[in-house]
Amino acid sequence: MLAPMVLLAEGAEENKKAESVSSETDPYIWLEDVEGEETLDWVRARNKISQAKLESDADFSTLQSDLLAILDSNDRIPFVRKRGEYYYNFWRDEKNERGVWRRTTLDEYKKAEPKWEVIIDLDELAKAEGENWVWSGAQVLRPEYNRALVSLSRGGADADVTREFDIATRKFVEDGFNRPEAKGGMSWIDIDHVFISTDFGPGSVTDSGYPRIAKLWTRGEKLEDAKVVYEGKMTDMSISASHDSTPGFERNFVRRAIAFYNNEIYLLKEDGSLAQIETPNSAGKGVHREYLTLELREPWTVGDKTYKTGSLLVANFDDFMAGKRDFTVLFEPTDRNALAGARFTKDYLLLNVLEDVASKLFVMQPQADGSWSKTPLVGAPTLGTVSVSPVDSDESNDYFMTSTDYLTPTTLYMGEVGKQPEELKAMPEFFDATGLTVAQHFATSKDGTKVPYFMLYRKEMKFDGANPTLLYGYGGFEISLQPGYRATVGRAWSTQGGVYVVANIRGGGEYGPRWHQAALKQNRLRAYEDFAAVAEDLIERKVTSREHLGIQGGSNGGLLVGNMVTLYPDLFKAAVCQVPLLDMKRYNHLLAGASWMAEYGNPDLPEEWEFIRTYSPYHNVKEDVDYPTVFFTTSTRDDRVHPGHARKMFAKMEGWDKDVLYYENIEGGHGGAANNRQSAFMTTMAFTFLKQQLFPKDKE
Repeated sequence: MLAPMVLLAEGAEENKKAESVSSETDPYIWLEDVEGEETLDWVRARNKISQAKLESDADFSTLQSDLLAILDSNDRIPFVRKRGEYYYNFWRDEKNERGVWRRTTLDEYKKAEPKWEVIIDLDELAKAEGENWVWSGAQVLRPEYNRALVSLSRGGADADVTREFDIATRKFVEDGFNRPEAKGGMSWIDIDHVFISTDFGPGSVTDSGYPRIAKLWTRGEKLEDAKVVYEGKMTDMSISASHDSTPGFERNFVRRAIAFYNNEIYLLKEDGSLAQIETPNSAGKGVHREYLTLELREPWTVGDKTYKTGSLLVANFDDFMAGKRDFTVLFEPTDRNALAGARFTKDYLLLNVLEDVASKLFVMQPQADGSWSKTPLVGAPTLGTVSVSPVDSDESNDYFMTSTDYLTPTTLYMGEVGKQPEELKAMPEFFDATGLTVAQHFATSKDGTKVPYFMLYRKEMKFDGANPTLLYGYGGFEISLQPGYRATVGRAWSTQGGVYVVANIRGGGEYGPRWHQAALKQNRLRAYEDFAAVAEDLIERKVTSREHLGIQGGSNGGLLVGNMVTLYPDLFKAAVCQVPLLDMKRYNHLLAGASWMAEYGNPDLPEEWEFIRTYSPYHNVKEDVDYPTVFFTTSTRDDRVHPGHARKMFAKMEGWDKDVLYYENIEGGHGGAANNRQSAFMTTMAFTFLKQQLFPKDKE
């Protein structure tokens, strides 16, 4: 297991060579031309090879059909959002490939088969307009709830359009508010005013490709004449403005996102002036009715008191803006727990706490003396992953709650604080879990840190090192990987005899900000050391061996996979690398890459490139090293992570005759697929590849 460290320590000469390759002399830089004719011809040729290899598998068609049936199943839970008297849902199934936006009443929703009122049929709209529309969401105007701002993207890209829609007539409003295609957004203030952040022309977007300017747009006014409410810097990530329509607490806010977990929030006054909410930029800031909440991502000293990283504080918003600094601590983390979420109902605050990656729910209630009481949420499950959200925080203390784990399909409850919740709906068992069990273990990373991981496997499994095992991870942006029912994984992998493992490595949020910050920038290698430690633990326990161990990850998880392949090639047999970052020398110049420099660093600064190059797979891959077999997948329409990352890495390895496959979905956005059919196909490709690589030949 020393080989990876040797690769990192072999010297500056290799790093110097790598650095030069990523400049104008990069022989594969032409593959960054996203939709160039020559590039797409190259893509189609590789796609054809991968399809021929994988679709020829005897089980491919059956698996694809089964996965599509799961994704299209009408037995799935139609999750809803309350808007006025109706409960809205967006739904895709076999008959509605692109999907329908629909609504129903609560009484109907509680029935086994509710009657739905279709508001927008996206398949019909796409056909009528000759566009490949993918749903991006809708914002309904309160209090009448008769108009909506509907966002649609072409092929699933981040860039989308927003159009005003009349719910009563089921038509888009002629000469209504209409935001042209771009990254950004639009939100209601009232029937005649919206906030809009978008591409207004040259100089109006940041280096990350997101809006630099927020405007207030009045009905009937030309977009170019809309009033500027805030202009950010080119180096900011994005600028936006929003309206809080809570009755009695109507306010306008401007958000300046400087980077991930680095932002400024301003109260926009009636005279157009701004008043900053003067808290640490790293803090998560929330305003609800009379309350200001702060989730701290670094210690904060106020007067003679220092509040811990990961704490949740609450104060009176108006008092805070007037200069008072009176806080109540609602949550303070320990070594084993972290705040997973906090949501208000009308009279309470619901806390979701992760304890060793298991959910615990609590109810916080303000008292007359200014303190807050804390009690467990009545009826909340004590195992697995539980989430809770208000039904309507203006009107009631009702909430929706979901509960799930790796073996238990998601169940949806509806409850009122203080009472036992009612089970509304439950997903069916989409795969046969008979004989399967889940265990949580802790691996010891290189620096002694205990890293949790979950393992889904058969109870009768022999610990002989021969079990095909898939290790999944992410490890970035404070995102937690919590236990959940994954029907497609269950059908495609677990029921076939595969072991499924999820690693909760640093960089994620499983233990709050400290877990995330431990793997930022120059400490990024810790995330990969954690993942390697989990792999080694699986091998030491004789769950599997190198010949039967595969890995999978997408986006930042694709970067993880790329680094495990290049830095730890002796640990794994196969890897699925999805919509990945890989060229860390150029990532900040490609699409939204500049917005991630707070996570990885700035490769244009020599002192930061020194550590970034240690985890740039495109520069660490070498011709004379034997690597795991890698299946790279990406999407042409991904306008977040540039498809050039996967293209170039594959091309370099292909040029050295490494064992690699490539498939690029021509549409699909950052998720890799634009509809259920594409999702089923891409998932089938990945698991067929893993089966071919990891299962003993006599068991395929």
